[in-house]
Amino acid sequence: MKTRPFAQVDVFTATPYRGNPLAVVLDGSDLSTEQMQHFTNWTNLSECTFLLPPSDEARQAGADYRVRIFCPGRELPFAGHPTLGTAHTWLAAGGRPQGEHVVQECGVGLVKIRRDGARLAFAAPPLRRSGPLDDADLTLIARGLGVTRDDIVAHSWCDNGPGWRGVMLRSAEQVLAIKPDAAVLAGLDVGVVGPRGKVGVVGASHAEDIAFEVRAFFPGNNGLVEDPVTGSLNAALAQWLIGAGMAPERYVAAQGTALQRAGRVHVERASDGTVWIGGETVTCIQGTVQL
Repeated sequence: MKTRPFAQVDVFTATPYRGNPLAVVLDGSDLSTEQMQHFTNWTNLSECTFLLPPSDEARQAGADYRVRIFCPGRELPFAGHPTLGTAHTWLAAGGRPQGEHVVQECGVGLVKIRRDGARLAFAAPPLRRSGPLDDADLTLIARGLGVTRDDIVAHSWCDNGPGWRGVMLRSAEQVLAIKPDAAVLAGLDVGVVGPRGKVGVVGASHAEDIAFEVRAFFPGNNGLVEDPVTGSLNAALAQWLIGAGMAPERYVAAQGTALQRAGRVHVERASDGTVWIGGETVTCIQGTVQL
């Protein structure tokens, strides 16, 4: 056992306890995968991260640190709210990036994180899989969400590490009314999005207007889990929706409403085509952990 610096932060919110919590162990050295997984399960949070020095190759490419990201039962190659929460914690602990951006090494490679006033934003990693879902998946997802097949107005693979299957419903109200069937959706990572009012025209959404309501469902240790606010899903949704002309190049998505949270995800596609996913992070707990 070793005393290690530790923080618990709330991501995609400026108000403590209204976003998505994350546990961060700032020194993951000498911990095995099994120890990291066991501690993650013990925290009973959706994710926990462990900071490590970057590999030599990644350091030469500009990486400032390496992070391993765990959720209950498995390690993830990438996840959005852990990326922002870990960067926030690293900076608050005195971390100084080598260059203009913070650069994180993780399972999908190097991820850039920029500072944008009070917010941090990560550059969405490329999709590993895109394109429409097959009919069998759509039938299963519709049944699991308790909607008809016709209620799904668009769909796509949104795989950027986590293998999200993305579906769009007709409205935000439909998204919020979902009562998922855990038995039907078992084994699937499903992201659901619905528009609030008129979207789909570049410039139609003011920076603080909410364009979409988002919900995310995935299997956990005790059945189906709903994530309060999901950076990886919102990153993949943005690449899909903006690329298909169904969303403006700059918008805000709400997530967590059904869980009495108030997550806000700020999305922007820059002139070079990079999609940035941003939000605020607040530190709620700070101290040490015996691990």
